[in-house]
Amino acid sequence: MRFRCVFKTSLANIKTTRSRCFRRSYSQLQPQSDRPSFGIAFDIDGVILRGRTPIGGSPRALRRLYRDDGTLKIPFLFLTNGGGVPESKRASELSELLGIQISPRQVVQGHSPFKEVVNWYENELIVAVGKGEPAAVMSEYGFKQVLSMDEYASYFKDIDPLSHYKTRGIKQTYDENSSKELVPRYDVYSDRVKAAFVVSDPSDWGRDIQVLCDILRYGGLPGRDKGHQPPIYFASDDLEYQAAFPTERLGMGAFRIALEGIFNSVSGSPLKYTSFGKPNPFVFKNAEVILTQLVSDIYHSQDNMDGGTGHEFSTLYMIGDNPKVDINGAMKAGRPWFSILTRTGVFKGQDNDTQFPADLVIDTVEEAVDHILKKEHA
Repeated sequence: MRFRCVFKTSLANIKTTRSRCFRRSYSQLQPQSDRPSFGIAFDIDGVILRGRTPIGGSPRALRRLYRDDGTLKIPFLFLTNGGGVPESKRASELSELLGIQISPRQVVQGHSPFKEVVNWYENELIVAVGKGEPAAVMSEYGFKQVLSMDEYASYFKDIDPLSHYKTRGIKQTYDENSSKELVPRYDVYSDRVKAAFVVSDPSDWGRDIQVLCDILRYGGLPGRDKGHQPPIYFASDDLEYQAAFPTERLGMGAFRIALEGIFNSVSGSPLKYTSFGKPNPFVFKNAEVILTQLVSDIYHSQDNMDGGTGHEFSTLYMIGDNPKVDINGAMKAGRPWFSILTRTGVFKGQDNDTQFPADLVIDTVEEAVDHILKKEHA
């Protein structure tokens, strides 16, 4: 039995603060008559990049969305279920790999919606799970008492019975040069974890499932009496995704299935969780708001300064490689979304996907952008 909570929030609550660097990038006034009636959302893995290598002519395609002076001409963003680093760092990485200037506001990751629940847990102890910098991500969103899974697990001796057999033990990460006991930054032995956030794909499934089961079964305090299950949030629910390896790799959805199956078996109660990321329609609504704000920044439209609700798109294009995630999400979101499926990632078929058919199937992202610009006479 599965419980899937759908997170809802008023779009008016989405922050519209503009970063200084973004305003500098798009400071040149543009004629109001030139405002585009369309916007584009790109998936990253399997569409723009494979690992850290650009694919499908993505650098050339993206450069066509800028003017000769480097200012943005067509509003676009990256809509990915990936993550593990702050949006600012991901924007810098993409800028370097693709040879264009990307703003942090153009990067919407799977965990980006977590910032909308910061008021619930701002001063509470939470655990951030996953590769990369999960605690840094949550801290940047405004959570004040965050511990990564690596750090949290290191404070509980023998919580991971297999740590001694691993190449790099948990305790080594935080105390390589000392034999002293670690001193927690927070009172983890008496303060209960109020929520767990799976920010990115975990790199140690065995340990993370064990510790999460401890947190969830024992009311946020491992090794104590059983208690009420704290909330757990997943940044996405992808079963598979396209990485550098030729065939698909297991994603966060696979980890969630593994955790759910084990938790249900050992606890006798079904796991209650909330998952974000595509294909959740909220993600696409959020993307639409951000794209509208980009138009406001590009053209300095005064009627959009109330949060970017004055401009309406006739079409928003979702370019992705995963029918279950990208195409399904665009279908759920409905108008004005138009889905384009590429053959450079998860999907490699000649015909359209039968379960989640896209509005258009094309080989590469470069061909997709070419099709859009011709269709929109841009």
